[in-house]
Amino acid sequence: MGTIGDSLDRAAEDTFTRKPPVSTAARVGFLVKQLGTTRATAQLLGVSQRSVERYLKGTRRHPPQAIATRIDAEVKRRWQPLIRRRAVKRAVDTGGITVETRARFGFTAAPGSTDDPRLRRITEHLPPSYAQQLFDAHASGATEQQLAAIVAQGLQEMYFKDRGRRAQGLVVDLNTIDYLDLSY
Repeated sequence: MGTIGDSLDRAAEDTFTRKPPVSTAARVGFLVKQLGTTRATAQLLGVSQRSVERYLKGTRRHPPQAIATRIDAEVKRRWQPLIRRRAVKRAVDTGGITVETRARFGFTAAPGSTDDPRLRRITEHLPPSYAQQLFDAHASGATEQQLAAIVAQGLQEMYFKDRGRRAQGLVVDLNTIDYLDLSY
């Protein structure tokens, strides 16, 4: 995925009320329970059905790094879906989303102002409407540029235009993201 999509996933993990399973056997057991069969789990992970059975029994405890990463990602993606949905609903209904970023912003403004991209560190709370747009775009598989456009639009209105109180003709572009962290 990309910077913004990964940040949305990390923000969802921050809402967990319990930690996901730690051992390989417990993680694979969770996936088998979620998917129903060892065959489906093996297909998901890209390993043989026998490997999944070995992980379950504990005879094979340390999978190769690529498989361990895949197991970890799939467990986190399926862990506590109700808690995750409640947190998203709360962000969309009342809470909004907080963006902390260091990025290079480009500007298009009235003549006489500079349009040189500038590196800025910004922490800004975006209202629920932008959270809704961001979650909908992420769920529908939007590209990183589309997600960045939503974040740039939100920062443009809330930070640069000061909620419509100044810089009426300003248009902000999010050019290069150094880091971005989202929370809700």
